[in-house]
Amino acid sequence: MSRKALLLFLAAGFAWGIPYFFIRIAVEDFSTYSIVLFRVLIGAAVLVPLALKQGALLLALKHWPWVLAFALLEMAGPWWLITESGRHLSSGLIALLIATVPFFAVVIASFLGDKSVWHPKTIMGLLMGFAGVVALVGIDSFSGLIDPVWVGAVILASVGYAIAPALIAQKIGFVPTAGVISLSMVIVGVIYAVPAAVSLPGEIAAGPAIESWIAVLILGVVCSAIAFILFFALIREIGAARATLITYLNTLVALVLGVVFLNEPITTGLLVGFPLILLGSWFAGKRHEVKGKKSRGAGSGNSSKKASVSTDTTELDVLPKG
Repeated sequence: MSRKALLLFLAAGFAWGIPYFFIRIAVEDFSTYSIVLFRVLIGAAVLVPLALKQGALLLALKHWPWVLAFALLEMAGPWWLITESGRHLSSGLIALLIATVPFFAVVIASFLGDKSVWHPKTIMGLLMGFAGVVALVGIDSFSGLIDPVWVGAVILASVGYAIAPALIAQKIGFVPTAGVISLSMVIVGVIYAVPAAVSLPGEIAAGPAIESWIAVLILGVVCSAIAFILFFALIREIGAARATLITYLNTLVALVLGVVFLNEPITTGLLVGFPLILLGSWFAGKRHEVKGKKSRGAGSGNSSKKASVSTDTTELDVLPKG
């Protein structure tokens, strides 16, 4: 990895690891609707001009029904669930639960015909990750440290994160990512405008703390605009497949920020579940080669061949989650 790629990797990892921390701060004074609206408006203000310059936005508009579906599954639903969960769960826990996205992506890939997901190492990763989630939720729930309802909400967001890129890859994979993302932000902005318009005036009148304003601005500027620019640059440097490793840096950043600045506890469930989920995510998300069967055609004389029947990792697979 070149020095430029390393710097982009670290910068993107930081930008994608901090949303959960700043969500915990912003929810003290703003509604979930207002926070999401701020994020997409700021993000769209930066990304729409870039998409227009590339001609990507117009192409995305021609296929708006699929982009609408993506916007609902990748942003409108998950960002509400994650932000609202920030009122009930620690930022580090939310980041760790989002790291389960590769598990659901594997299941979806299986339904789409990707035989590589049945590789023994992939299955081992799925079982390991499932054990980590059970350990994390079970131990801390019985200890009264977490609410399993909101854990379920974050996992539901992870399911949305897994389905959305697969949907786009299957239906309109030829549309540039910049066009899909920028148009999605505009769509989500329209969806959240009405509920945010109801709650925002009262929130502003109540006098939000300066920390909350800063948190909202960072969520919009850094986590919803700059993060995507860094992401696109990182993909150009190292490719989408290697960029999936950013997931683990994101989680580490979120956990450290939560423990150091928010005094979030390091629980028994976290100590047990954290390594299992991350290791499982690595094994499940890694592409494994599947050996093909030996040809039995008469007189073919062909030796057995190896066939890699797997869906390629795309830019949308490693979008910022949170």
